[in-house]
Amino acid sequence: MTRRTDWADHAAPAGRDRFTAVGPDEYALEDADPGAPDDGEGGGRQGSGRRSGGRQGGRQGDRGSRSGGRRRRGGFGDPQDSGSPSSSRAEDGEPPTGDPAERARAICLRLLTGTPRTRKQLADALRKREVPDDVAEEVLSRFEEVGLIDDEAFAGAWVESRHHGRGLARRALARELRTKGVDSSVIEEAVGQLDSDQEEATARELVARKLRSTRGLDRDKRLRRLAGMLARKGYPEGMALRVVRQALEEEGEDTEELGYEGF
Repeated sequence: MTRRTDWADHAAPAGRDRFTAVGPDEYALEDADPGAPDDGEGGGRQGSGRRSGGRQGGRQGDRGSRSGGRRRRGGFGDPQDSGSPSSSRAEDGEPPTGDPAERARAICLRLLTGTPRTRKQLADALRKREVPDDVAEEVLSRFEEVGLIDDEAFAGAWVESRHHGRGLARRALARELRTKGVDSSVIEEAVGQLDSDQEEATARELVARKLRSTRGLDRDKRLRRLAGMLARKGYPEGMALRVVRQALEEEGEDTEELGYEGF
């Protein structure tokens, strides 16, 4: 025998919360009356209401999620939050209000986390954040005193990293450091770590790595491509031509007729 079970026995037990329709797609909770009798018809309607409310709430959630996704879309670098400047500063780890010096310190510490910066880079960041110039000067000087800002160390590490990692010559390294606001005397000392012999050895390594990809091209084209690669990395014209000619001669190319006009 099959036991009959009425929806009224399970739809809304006494003491449970009930849902009341307050709009086309909205349901509100109301306290169930413990003393009210439960009848099968009412329980069935309530059970149906809950199921309908769940479906409608799910649809609303889906629409809200899709709408929210559309609002968040943006190109690379686009601001993700259109809120107030104070909320943006709070997200960046800056004190939203208060002492400008405290704000300046927070900005500098955040920017210095994970990567060194020059004094000029930090000064530009403080100016962009509208920190008063006198406050910025005081904070930056204090950071220099305690060694958190060290343009000499920055320049030395930059030359070491970019020469061995990218094969850049002294001229290109000096140009990069100037764009970062490093003083000319500091730049001269930093690029002085590289002498002409070391620079030429690096140029030979660069040409040797690139040489294979130029095989099959005519001699003049190989010369222009290899010498142009060295020139873009800051190597002097005479050194670039000499290194490339020697590399081509080692592969059996006749370079006697090649001169600076080929470069």
